[in-house]
Amino acid sequence: MKISVGGFTVNYTDEGSGEVLVILQGWGTHAELYASLSARLSHIMRVIVPDLPGFGQTREPPEPWCADDYADFVLDFLSALKISRAYLLGHSNGGRITMKLVTRPSGISVPKIVLMDSSGIVPAKTPGQKLSLRLYKAAKALLSTRIGTRLFPGTLDRLREKRGSADYKAASPLMRATMVKLVNEDFRTIMPMITQPTLLIWGDKDSVTPISDARIMEKLIPDAGIVTVSGAGHYSFLDRPEHVGRVLEYFLGGSQ
Repeated sequence: MKISVGGFTVNYTDEGSGEVLVILQGWGTHAELYASLSARLSHIMRVIVPDLPGFGQTREPPEPWCADDYADFVLDFLSALKISRAYLLGHSNGGRITMKLVTRPSGISVPKIVLMDSSGIVPAKTPGQKLSLRLYKAAKALLSTRIGTRLFPGTLDRLREKRGSADYKAASPLMRATMVKLVNEDFRTIMPMITQPTLLIWGDKDSVTPISDARIMEKLIPDAGIVTVSGAGHYSFLDRPEHVGRVLEYFLGGSQ
């Protein structure tokens, strides 16, 4: 399905009826990745999955966005669909957006949230990582000058490629700048402001957002509990669909 939102033609899926659940996608994914999860939950509620700007079939934002910008977009999207009450499920980067949405005035009623293998914790850097970052910044400053560019053509691009994650390397320049904005914001400061009952679903083999992040979130979010998905990684809903589906049905279905 398509809808116009703030100058974007937004691709989204919409299944089921009743109470609304909005699934906010992880970085680099698309709405169809959540099709099996959406199909299962659509038996108990209406499930909407938008392609956020820069992902799937929705074009990139006009400039690098932060989590607040994405939260603004989601509010505009819900307004376009005339939705004023919705449960939220944020996977990975979608967790950042979810936390932003529920910790600031929005006009949207959110009874419960789910953070699934969520981002939002900026890990402390080791002494070696701090030294590496300082050296990189020094090299970047030198290579960005006119003389550095002339003497060492292409070196700065190679350094960036070497340091970047797979997601960073796969992204366009604009989305790389967006990623930098997102990953450098630590959400620990706003987690105590989350008032909704919060379900944390986490793969115990998640190497992108480790289970230790979930334990931090459980301590900081006043009404939060963890369900650990044994043997699952960063996409726990794909690795253990039956288990995750049952947990979500219980947590969300009990509210109908």
